[in-house]
Amino acid sequence: MNWGIELWDQYDNLAAHTHKGIDFLDKYGNFVKERCAIELEYAGKLRRLVKNYQPKRKEEDEYQYTACKAFKQLLQELNDFAGQREVVAENLQSNVVRELHLLAKELREERKQHLNEGAKQMGVLNSSIGSLERARRSYERAARESERALETFQKADADLNLSRAEVEKQKANMKIRSQACEDAKQEYMDQLRKTNEAQRQHYEQRLPHVFKQLQDLDEKRIKNIKNFMLSSVDVERKVFPIIMQCLDGMETAANSINEKEDTKLVIDRYKSGFVPPEDFQFETASGADTTDAANTHHHPHNHLTAARGTVSGTKIKKRVGLLSIFSSNKEDYSDLPPNQKKNKLQAKVMELSKQVAQEQAAMEGLMKMKGVYETSPALGDPMTVEGQLNECCDKLKKLRAQLNKFEKLLAEANSQVGAPPLHPTARTNGTQPSTQATSIGSNSESLSRSASESSVSTGTGTGGAGARAAGGSPESGLGGELAPAHSDHANGDHDHDQEHEDNDHESDFDYYYCEPDLQPVGYCKALYAFEGIGSGSTMKMECGERLLVLETDAGDGWTRVRRQLTREEGFVPTTYIATTLYADANAH
Repeated sequence: MNWGIELWDQYDNLAAHTHKGIDFLDKYGNFVKERCAIELEYAGKLRRLVKNYQPKRKEEDEYQYTACKAFKQLLQELNDFAGQREVVAENLQSNVVRELHLLAKELREERKQHLNEGAKQMGVLNSSIGSLERARRSYERAARESERALETFQKADADLNLSRAEVEKQKANMKIRSQACEDAKQEYMDQLRKTNEAQRQHYEQRLPHVFKQLQDLDEKRIKNIKNFMLSSVDVERKVFPIIMQCLDGMETAANSINEKEDTKLVIDRYKSGFVPPEDFQFETASGADTTDAANTHHHPHNHLTAARGTVSGTKIKKRVGLLSIFSSNKEDYSDLPPNQKKNKLQAKVMELSKQVAQEQAAMEGLMKMKGVYETSPALGDPMTVEGQLNECCDKLKKLRAQLNKFEKLLAEANSQVGAPPLHPTARTNGTQPSTQATSIGSNSESLSRSASESSVSTGTGTGGAGARAAGGSPESGLGGELAPAHSDHANGDHDHDQEHEDNDHESDFDYYYCEPDLQPVGYCKALYAFEGIGSGSTMKMECGERLLVLETDAGDGWTRVRRQLTREEGFVPTTYIATTLYADANAH
């Protein structure tokens, strides 16, 4: 199908059609542009919605319930979902709107050139037709004059009164007019031949060529609209896997809600530990027999006194607010009911145990660094870490003193509620309580001695650490303060669940304070091989190995990572890896 053949006489309509086609292309571009704005607005409103419903600091206690945790996870997934809508808008803007604008500009310029060429060819044809019309009129005028001259000669020749000379004159005029008519006729025939040839070339070659170019331009426009629509679909299809992951995460969050666990948590949170009041005793009126009076005074229990201090007690109601029941302003929580006092003390002991473990790990790291510097003076001066060691030792003594204090208070609280004491440090490392207590109670001399022995025995590990220190990292970088806490945390969850099933008499408090598996925040590639330093918290890695990043460098020079297949976790030097965070990848 060729426009030049089928539409040879529709120049004006084709010009109008191509103009409307480009206007339609602009219309589709505006549609995609407005859709991008809607996607961005939708994503922005979703992010504001998530931000508005994020738990406030004063509501953190409420978010220990499974329903609240699920809602918090749902908010995170919804925030990721909003990010994917932003990706859709950005890709539509770059892949469709920008390219479409450039295409429309290009098509307008091409259409203008083709129409100018068509107008030029139409001008040539019209000029030839004009010349033909002038030649025809000249021929007609010459023919009329020739006819009049012939008629005049014929009259003069028939008139006997005219002289011979007059007749010859009319005859000569007739011949002149007749010759002029023949010349005009010949010129008209030549121009007719030229005009017909020009018209054939115009409608068979020149104009079809222009129309073919306009047809190609219009087909190009239509084909690109198709490609732009497919590209828009592809842009959205590419984010579907991530959107499905977000929806799956929302579903997982919803399925994690456990009504039995939440109701049990309410008991653990609000249980006072007091026993219900005894029955009211009969009180005799004045003048009754002494026997009844004796029986009455045999149980001097006062119901009002027993009720005081419970949830319904007057003092408690005045002291607490709606969302801060059993809160305490005293450091030893002595103003709380027995069960709540026990829970608060358990949390405090666990917190102090983590801090002690972190300080121990930091001290071990400093001692190992000092040992590396002593064996390899070229890497650094051992005295540079001496001040940090002294500060760490003082802080460790203070923490151990606080830990001992709160352990005693916890033992007293356990005896008050009649529950067997549960050593809080069992949560930290998954071993028997006495093991951790002995470790925490060890003096700084034995700690220094064991750290020095460890630094000497781990040749490859300390070498890697020393090389890292020589690379310009902070001198206290080998401290790895979070390493034992996090690794013990991950190992302790499973052990605690087993203890909870095997020992019904133990408190469920630790279960509610279990930290869930850390979600990766990015990935990294090992730039150098690392053998580990033998402390149990580091992890060996090979050069070029890809690992998941669980925690970024907190300023101590170490990054927490996980292997994808074995799910082994540990810390590696930050300078040994190239890290890419998911947030940074999305931003680019």
